[in-house]
Amino acid sequence: MTLEAAGVSEAEENVYRYLVTVSHASAADVAERTGLGPAETEAVLEALTRKGMASHTDLLPRQFRATPPDVALMPSLKRHADALDLARVEATSLLEVYRDTMRRRDASELIEVITGAEALRQHLRQIQCGARDEMLWFCKAQYVAMPSGSNDSEFEALGRGVRYRVLYEKAFFDDEGAVDNVVAGVRAGEVARAVPHLPLRLAVADRAVAICPLVPGGPQGNPDEPTAALVRDSNLLAALIALFERYWETAVPLDVDDSGAVAGTDGVGGPDPLSATDRRLLALLVAGVADKAVATQLGLSRRTVQRHIQRMMELAGAATRMQLAWQAARRGWL
Repeated sequence: MTLEAAGVSEAEENVYRYLVTVSHASAADVAERTGLGPAETEAVLEALTRKGMASHTDLLPRQFRATPPDVALMPSLKRHADALDLARVEATSLLEVYRDTMRRRDASELIEVITGAEALRQHLRQIQCGARDEMLWFCKAQYVAMPSGSNDSEFEALGRGVRYRVLYEKAFFDDEGAVDNVVAGVRAGEVARAVPHLPLRLAVADRAVAICPLVPGGPQGNPDEPTAALVRDSNLLAALIALFERYWETAVPLDVDDSGAVAGTDGVGGPDPLSATDRRLLALLVAGVADKAVATQLGLSRRTVQRHIQRMMELAGAATRMQLAWQAARRGWL
């Protein structure tokens, strides 16, 4: 049976298929060709007529004709398809409710323990392949499972529009080939920053799932097989994301020039690029003085003050004045 999805029985399908091959047929013709008894033939023809799959003449003996398949079957199939789609959406919703319930009752639904370097690599690839919007990453020195330059999944994800925000600690750049690999990532679209030190290794996909080792790892860490946690939607995941954002706010943006040289890898920025006017303006800004008052004290126009502030924000890689203040403190500008 191929028309069952349209609500057609096997006998109805056989009769309809016969009617499609002829211009018209009587009940006796149908019974003869399909092998059905007279009573069953009449019942099937009546059912096809009710379903709009056949019609008949008023004169006796009645002649039956098949309704064109696009008229007889497509509307019914569409209704069934719509119902199936609705059921699929509802099933997905119920699955989410079920998972939320299980997460509250079973800790294993929130945290999954991953043991072994190969298993860790597979999970890191999987969360990147499934990422749609953004990956957050803490990169410490001395890899545990994925050597620098071996993460092809990042380039594939960047190619389909996933944003990567990656934080590197200073010691990471001492690893062989690390600088070249960071340059390749930045040129592919990665947004990279550096800090003097990171507290742990971390990867977060779409703010929905995170992976972080549970014990120290790397050549100078625990010599046993690495053990990591896969953390799903929970307060712990929210805390890990908040930790990333806290470090990101105060990190130094990595600058890659045309020659492939990288600036900012020490996580504390380069030489002081501020003028004496910039320093005075920044001190007033951090003190909470309004732009108009700053302009008056420095003998500048308000527009010039705002240009100075915008330039310092660009130098610091800051999106807000609050971030500028943090970066200024880290870089010794104050």
